Amino acid sequence: MIKVEVCASSVKDCLIAQSEGASRIELVSASYLGGLTPTTTLLDMVLESGVVVPIMAMVRPRGGGFCYSEIEKNQMFREARELLKHGANGIVFGFLTEDGKIDWQATEKMIELCDKFGAESVFHRAFDCVSDSYVAIQQLIDCGVDRILTSGLQPTALQGCELLNNLQFKFGERVEILAGSGINVDNIETLRERTGIHQFHGSCKIWKKDPTTTLGNISYAYHEKDDYDCVSTEIVRQIVQLLKR
Repeated sequence: MIKVEVCASSVKDCLIAQSEGASRIELVSASYLGGLTPTTTLLDMVLESGVVVPIMAMVRPRGGGFCYSEIEKNQMFREARELLKHGANGIVFGFLTEDGKIDWQATEKMIELCDKFGAESVFHRAFDCVSDSYVAIQQLIDCGVDRILTSGLQPTALQGCELLNNLQFKFGERVEILAGSGINVDNIETLRERTGIHQFHGSCKIWKKDPTTTLGNISYAYHEKDDYDCVSTEIVRQIVQLLKR
């Protein structure tokens, strides 16, 4: 079964994703930083709004890379526990060491926490920083991770098609592989055909204007396109429809 996961950072984003046929939601804050941990209040409101598709909550304390201090790791475990208590269906995370290898001790601890709540564990695109994807994916499988979000160790999934196809062929029966990065209406069919993967992750975003972002000599703009991003009804609908063909 083809699945579309939409990255969402508001109640409205989640409602749009569900209404247009998304199979799953990745709930984040600060999507412009690649996604940070959402609040439990946001998760509560999403669930109260009637969203019933599975919600994977990001746990990431800051932007930048994924080599965390012990204080940051402790924060992540506490946030993950609270999100799971509030009804998240899974946790999206990634831990790396200074030399770009997976931090196995922290990874196993997070997987164990998810298992305790009967939730899914998802290792995100920190995976794309490893040097040997085959060794890393085998070790993640051995640890019991449920799903890996990856672009095939390339900036975009389209560029990483060859490796994505190889990973799906070699490991797809033992772990779910979720293709992400640069997914859009123009390339989704090509990605499905060239990778053999049947799960795709995208932000499906558009940019909107807040008239108070720039007033007089003061500006709080963080992106050149417009003031803030949100999920597009039309983009989600088109991607879902294309994958149903």
